[in-house]
Amino acid sequence: MSAKTIAIAADHGGVELKSTIVDQLAKQGFDVLDLGTDGSSSVDYPDFAYAVCKTIIEGKAQSGILVCGSGIGMSIAANRYPEIRAALVHDRLSTELSRQHNNANVLCLGARLLGVATAQDCVEAFVSTKFEGGRHQGRIDKLSAPE
Repeated sequence: MSAKTIAIAADHGGVELKSTIVDQLAKQGFDVLDLGTDGSSSVDYPDFAYAVCKTIIEGKAQSGILVCGSGIGMSIAANRYPEIRAALVHDRLSTELSRQHNNANVLCLGARLLGVATAQDCVEAFVSTKFEGGRHQGRIDKLSAPE
């Protein structure tokens, strides 16, 4: 892969914002795997969250973005996998901290709670902020291996 690959999916409540984010990422040179949904018909958000997570676990993408009405359902579904650290964020600072301290590899957004500009700012922070490592690494290790 020449560019970083990001998998993205949404349910019916987040499909419009997902489309905007796909365009944003493509313009920034990312390879985007759009895993749906593409319409307003009701769908089950866990199916789309699981698809993004499996893509990351299989190494087909380095990170993912999930969008639903609130972001809550997607974040709960994604965090079922020990390899996934999905962060439900509300602004740039929470996004930066999710990357710096938690090494989040999935960004969850609530389309009904965030304006488009805020969501795009969160995406920009997610793709540009690095994990700090150090004292945070041991905590991250514990997330993937609960006792």
